[in-house]
Amino acid sequence: MVPLSDRDRTLLDFESRWNGHGAAKEEAIRRQLELTPARYYQLLERAIDHPDAAAYDALLVHRLRRLRETRARERASRVRTGAAG
Repeated sequence: MVPLSDRDRTLLDFESRWNGHGAAKEEAIRRQLELTPARYYQLLERAIDHPDAAAYDALLVHRLRRLRETRARERASRVRTGAAG
């Protein structure tokens, strides 16, 4: 098993400092991490799935996983509602 990378730890540390999503966060992503916000979120999604991520920051990782699951359920509900109408 490959351990959690430095980049993954950096992403988790960055995310733990921010509450919510907004223009200031997106600018910080570009400036501090030198990533586009889209790429940042792609990499963050992968990082929270790493087996060592929860050991690194359990509260953050579990919160992000729950948010992802909630968004997926909401999308599925909208698709079902839209298909029925």
